[in-house]
Amino acid sequence: MPVLLKQIIPLGRTLREYELMFALTEADRTKKILGCGDGPASFNAEWTARGGSVISIDPIYEFSGAQIKERFDAVINDIIADVEATQDRWVWEFQQTPQGLRQNRVAAMDRFLADYEAGKRAGRYQVAELPTLPFQDGAFDLALCSHLLLLYSHLLSLDFHVQAVQELCRVAQEVRVFPLLDLVGNKSEHLDPLRIALEQEGIETVIEQVPYEFQQGGNQMLRAVRNYETAGQIT
Repeated sequence: MPVLLKQIIPLGRTLREYELMFALTEADRTKKILGCGDGPASFNAEWTARGGSVISIDPIYEFSGAQIKERFDAVINDIIADVEATQDRWVWEFQQTPQGLRQNRVAAMDRFLADYEAGKRAGRYQVAELPTLPFQDGAFDLALCSHLLLLYSHLLSLDFHVQAVQELCRVAQEVRVFPLLDLVGNKSEHLDPLRIALEQEGIETVIEQVPYEFQQGGNQMLRAVRNYETAGQIT
C-alpha cells in the first residue's frame, strides 16, 4: 500500500529524548542499532556524529526532505494548539511548556534535514516498515521502536504487533519499545496479550521504568529478547 504523506504527522525526537525514553547507556554506544519508525528524529544524525552506528527505517523516507518539512509545517501549529488546550494531560518536566515542545520538535527536524541526504546516500535512512524487514538475522545488537507500536493500538492489530516484535527480535538481539500507552493515554490494550503471545514464541519481555514522561503515566518501555538466558540479565 502506498504511503500518503498527507496521512502522516512527521514529528521527530532528539537524541536526548531517545537516551531517556530507551534508557540508553554508555554500553549502548558500541552497539549496532536499528531505529524503527524514526521519521524525522535527529537521533540518527546526533548518534552518528558521536561515533555510533545506527540505521533508521521508515516509509516516510521515500519522500524528499523538502516534502517532509512541508508536511511538518502544515501540522505543527495544530498539534501545539491541541497540546495547549489539554495541558493537564501532559507532564512538563522535559518539554517544560508547549512552546518548549515546539522548539524541541523544530530542532529535531532541522538536525534531521541537515543530515538526511547524506544519510540516505550512506544507507543510514532506508525505506522499510514492519512487519517485514530487509535485514539478515541478527544484523543488529539493538532495535529501538519509538512512538509506533502500542501507541497506535486503534490502527494496528494484535497480530501485527506480534509479527512486528518477532521480526524485530529476528534482526536484533534486543528490542526496546516506547511508550506503552495508546494515543489517548491509556495502557495499550495489546500490551498484555502481546507479552503472552511473545512468550509462547520463545520471546521474553520485561517492562522497565525510564526517566522520561510526556504522556501522563508514559514512563515505561518494553524490552524483548528471544533468548531466555539473555532476558534474565535485563530484568
